[in-house]
Amino acid sequence: MSSIQDRLFLITQLVKVTQKEARYLTRTANRLNELNINLSWVESLDNNDLHSEMLDAFVSRYGRLQDTLGDKLLPAMLRGSLEKTGSQLDNLLRAEKLGWIESTQIWIEMRELRNRLVHEYIESPSNLLSALQQALTCVTILIETQDRMANYVKTIEQI
Repeated sequence: MSSIQDRLFLITQLVKVTQKEARYLTRTANRLNELNINLSWVESLDNNDLHSEMLDAFVSRYGRLQDTLGDKLLPAMLRGSLEKTGSQLDNLLRAEKLGWIESTQIWIEMRELRNRLVHEYIESPSNLLSALQQALTCVTILIETQDRMANYVKTIEQI
């Protein structure tokens, strides 16, 4: 079993990674929000490398931040707080009780949304548009979650 200092070091490093991921996601989301994202914009992706690369960056950054928060930082924080870890659902339910995430249900919906973004990219422009618009509104939730988790880590560092 690793020492408390080792666990805290890992958690601190993961917070730094998620802060950087959050900055990159925010920048990409802001650029997309400045554009007139509509069905014609989505339908033009096949012929517009700049926009398709921006969309790829957004989908990648959205998924990466959610994965790092939920799959890496959350279990590390639970272990560092001497909480029991379990399935991802168990971890999310515990994180909700601790106030680290807004809602387990919202988190699951954001995860499904990420999967839809990847699938709908290939299948249907109108469904991709809907998923993209929803994901852009979820960026705030991801950023706020990262902030809450980082603030909690700051409090345990001071103890």
